[in-house]
Amino acid sequence: MPLWALALIFLVVPIAELYAIYLVGDAIGVLPTILLLAADSLLGSLLLRSQGRSVWRRFNDAMSAGRMPHREVLDGVLIIFGGAFLITPGFITDVLGLVLLIPPTRAVVRRFVVRRLGRRVEVRGMRHAPPGRPER
Repeated sequence: MPLWALALIFLVVPIAELYAIYLVGDAIGVLPTILLLAADSLLGSLLLRSQGRSVWRRFNDAMSAGRMPHREVLDGVLIIFGGAFLITPGFITDVLGLVLLIPPTRAVVRRFVVRRLGRRVEVRGMRHAPPGRPER
């Protein structure tokens, strides 16, 4: 990702979050808005814990069965990001966090990420030199 895109994200997202908080606060009041943001963070930490445990269990099951836990590792990464988004105060990041933490929507995101990375990542096997010849 280009540096200018990251700078844009770090500028636009906080401004959008503040605007969303302002709009919600204007609609329902300051105290209910603060309580809603606190409840979102609490919900995020509880959901992060339960989903994290679930993925950790599936990871261990995959390892015990002798298969590579590709899906479980990707789910773990998405859950960590989802939890971070939910714990961060703001309504836009809360929606993003919920999308990453709820299993059906996380599956959609996982498929998108796999397709996107599949185009960019090439897997190559190791070359083995014939006996008596050193590897390059």
